Order: sequence, then C-alpha cells, then structure tokens
Amino acid sequence: MEPTPSSHKYHYHRPVDKHPPGVYFKAMDPHYESVKKLAKKRINIIKGQLDGLQKMIDNDIYCVDLLNQSLAIQNSLRSLDSIIFERHLTTHVTQQFIHEKKKAIKELVYLFGRINRKL
Repeated sequence: MEPTPSSHKYHYHRPVDKHPPGVYFKAMDPHYESVKKLAKKRINIIKGQLDGLQKMIDNDIYCVDLLNQSLAIQNSLRSLDSIIFERHLTTHVTQQFIHEKKKAIKELVYLFGRINRKL
C-alpha cells in the first residue's frame, strides 16, 4: 500500500479484495453467514440510534442527552468493528499466515495503528 497525497493528508488505496487467493474456502461459509447476520443486526441498531439522534437534534433536546446518544452510537460502531475484525481473523488471517504471512502482518499492524489513533 503506497501512500498517495490527497490534499494535505495521506490516504492508502488498495484494490477491493473480497477473497484473496488462498484465504477463503467453502468450510468457512457457516461462520461467514452467521457473522454477516450479526453485523447486519448491529448495523440496523446503529441506523435506529442515528435516526433517534437526528430526532433529538430536531427537537432541541438537551446537549448532554445528545452527547450520551452519540457516545452510544460510537460504542455500537466499535462493537461492529469487533465483529468484522473477528471475522477477518477467523476467515482470512489464519489462512494468510499460511500463504501470505508478510501481508497478514502488514495489514494487522496497519489496523492496530488505526485503532490506537481512535482511542
């Protein structure tokens, strides 16, 4: 992943890689589908929370209540991140360590760095 300048920040561009060679096999389907279902459920909860926050803003609700709702949304997003990250670890990383160890390590280090910046 080469950084490319875009205004004054660097953005990393990489091709969409649904199932990189050697990291997906049919036995993963049941796990894959259950995680998809869980992620979709979490996304629907987040949508509802966002709609609720929008209504609260429209109704001029007290700022502390708005912030509490916003924090709840951020916690839900972190929960979604955990679901997706676990899926990646169990479906892709385990196989990447066999077939593309350097790539797996590079991706995990990159993600770890992004997660630490959010904290």
